[in-house]
Amino acid sequence: MLQYAQLERYEGNEALFDLVRMSMVSTIAGEPLHIHAEGLRGTGKTTIMRRAQDILPDIERVKGCIYNCDPAQPHCPFHRGLTPQEISAIGTEWIPMPFLEISHSAKVGTVAGSIDLAKLTDSSNPEAGLLPGLIPQAHRGILFVDEINRLADTAPEITDILLDLMGTKPGVVQIEEAGLPVVSVNVNVSVWAASNPDEDPGPLEEIRRQLSDRFDMVCYMGRPTSVDILAKMLKHNFHSTQDKTELNPETTVDYQQQHEMYTQIMLMWAERYLETDLPDFVRNYIARLYIKHNLESIRAIEAMQQGAVLYSIIKDRDQATMNDVNHILPLILKHRVDADALVKVLNDDAKHANALSSTG
Repeated sequence: MLQYAQLERYEGNEALFDLVRMSMVSTIAGEPLHIHAEGLRGTGKTTIMRRAQDILPDIERVKGCIYNCDPAQPHCPFHRGLTPQEISAIGTEWIPMPFLEISHSAKVGTVAGSIDLAKLTDSSNPEAGLLPGLIPQAHRGILFVDEINRLADTAPEITDILLDLMGTKPGVVQIEEAGLPVVSVNVNVSVWAASNPDEDPGPLEEIRRQLSDRFDMVCYMGRPTSVDILAKMLKHNFHSTQDKTELNPETTVDYQQQHEMYTQIMLMWAERYLETDLPDFVRNYIARLYIKHNLESIRAIEAMQQGAVLYSIIKDRDQATMNDVNHILPLILKHRVDADALVKVLNDDAKHANALSSTG
């Protein structure tokens, strides 16, 4: 299996690599960024997203907490309200940042939570308890959904859970079981999704528009068009190359070192994100876009603000500018407005940028 460091970069997947990095940085900083990759099947959308877990950092949690409680901010039913001294007595541990996946065969109980049968059937001390599902267990990490358009079409109950989760930041998940009190848990998790809009049942925005709007940014994954890039991809995936890579310890160490370097860069960017604000003139520019073009979704301009800062950081710039906003506009508006409206927004912004440059 290819490692993250082995994945080929080309013009068609550059936007997805940027979105993945931006979402990882934001998640590390404690603020979800929901992203959705669309494109033809077999172009590598899912591979890029899944292999990103190679460079996710470790997180510190309360020891043994399946909800991944931050020792500084415990939130689960068992640890919230505890004093720092009580948390210290329990202890802490470091674990890989969660990267969990919702399959199409998943049930509501698997996703949100269900009765803990082990506790219920314990003959020495039977008690009714709840077992958190994938979403509560993904707290402070990533939740991935492949073919989300098909999930939205065939699993409306799970779609409703995702709507609640992504409706606010942090999100909320409710664990409900007959005979037990409802448990509501805050969850800081970034949702990543992939889909092919050209296959049944069609684009997500046509199946469940509310869910589509919950994604901060959507990018379209293009096909590779370079002979050299395709030849490298074929070589990386050929059995003889894979065997040599897996059997060569030096190669393995080299990839691990690259991954560690990427992880440290992500941590550095996350610290910078926490210390960075958006200049007022850029924030006013975003507000004018909302009013001038009659945009419906407040989430769109919130994504512009968050995305502009993140994009400037991963491009190693000290401050976000209007150019950063303009660069991410198609990713934010593609799934929220029709094609004519999107073209109008982009053309108006191009005129505005030209006017500013001529003035300067």
